[in-house]
Amino acid sequence: MTATEADWRHLAGAVTGPVFAPGQPGPGTPFNRRFAGTVPAGGVAVTGVEDVRRTLAWARDTGTGVSIRGGGHSFAGYSTGTGLVLDVGALNAVTADGETGLVTAAGGALMSDVYTALQPHEMAFALGNGDSVGIAGLTLGGGNGATSRKFGLTADALVATTLVTADGEVVRCDARENADLFWACRGGGGGNFGVTTSLTFRARPVRDCSTYLLLWHVADAPKVFSVLQETVRTAPDEFAARIGVATTGDGTVVSAIGQHLGPAAELREILDPVLAVARPFRCDVDDRTFWEAKDFLRHETAAGAFATRTAFTREALPDDAVATLLSWLERWPGSGNPDGGGAALFSWGGEVNRVPAADTAFPHRDARFLLSMDTSWDEHDEPGVVRANLGWLTGLQEALAPYTSGGAYLNFTDPDRADWRTAYYGANYPRLLEIKRRLDPDGLFAFEQGIGRDDR
Repeated sequence: MTATEADWRHLAGAVTGPVFAPGQPGPGTPFNRRFAGTVPAGGVAVTGVEDVRRTLAWARDTGTGVSIRGGGHSFAGYSTGTGLVLDVGALNAVTADGETGLVTAAGGALMSDVYTALQPHEMAFALGNGDSVGIAGLTLGGGNGATSRKFGLTADALVATTLVTADGEVVRCDARENADLFWACRGGGGGNFGVTTSLTFRARPVRDCSTYLLLWHVADAPKVFSVLQETVRTAPDEFAARIGVATTGDGTVVSAIGQHLGPAAELREILDPVLAVARPFRCDVDDRTFWEAKDFLRHETAAGAFATRTAFTREALPDDAVATLLSWLERWPGSGNPDGGGAALFSWGGEVNRVPAADTAFPHRDARFLLSMDTSWDEHDEPGVVRANLGWLTGLQEALAPYTSGGAYLNFTDPDRADWRTAYYGANYPRLLEIKRRLDPDGLFAFEQGIGRDDR
């Protein structure tokens, strides 16, 4: 059944937020321009919970599928779809209580909104490093940040959340009330179980810290990867690292960037081994306030299209794996996107791995690193360039697969992954599927890698 023009007029009269009918500009374009051709039937920018309930009732009555848009950062373009886009971006209020450490964010709040509320109270929890990333999507997919080895995942800080389910019921859940749904909301993915309208977190006090940015020429890559991976193994939980190598076709750079929840003097001691074996051409190690560090680590992806593949490693990548990675970078096919192609190891472990894999929906609790591999192109590049980049990324992933433990990070969603159920959710998928079938038996919230998709 397709919603008629009269149906859309009825929706516009039922909600207070603006309705974007077919043919009108919608509430936002995909963050990943690879999916710029996806055209929704229409959209609603909701202004409150009642708008959400009325929109879902309309979608049920008209048989229109619903995509939920918060920050809109889905790597796979799942923040939009061919049905109705329900945009919660106007629900962005955040309150923080310095006495209790509790932080409550509305479902459309962005990282910038959350940080603004946290800073006066000098407290935080693990958050992303992009200002426009939505707190709901980050949390529902797990959420790993520069402080995760000390603070755990974003989802681990969640103490309560409220959703509007497919039948329009407003459901609050925590460890005691609707505990199964609360379990699913900590790593079960956005857009699966309902529209998240509120999330409450427990924050921790923060203090001044230090950051670093180190850059090397590609010849130093083997030594840098070897020593820094060992550094992560032996460093305290306060230390975090992203060890990367990237090419734009004009040159290849090796990088390490991260944060230490301690002074720069301690950080320099931690980094001494790698500085001793490979002298960087840029070396920035400084004391900063926690909030200066947050700004220093901010990352914004260049405009354009991209694809990302992920895996986890339980051990350091050996020298032959690094050599394989470097050989593939030499074969990057090129594109019109200045982000180029590359790979990075994100430090894992610490507090993240102290949570049993079945205690939350997020199963990846035994890794040392998250390995992320990516390539990018301009949306105006020729189809052959796109095919070459995707083929290159597949080849890189397959070449490094023998060195990984499998799995994939849900928040770096890969729409080309066929084994996404086990890759994202591991042994937790059957329980998630049971919860999905109970809460959304008719599949109102449906997308290509949505829980329950083709599982009937």
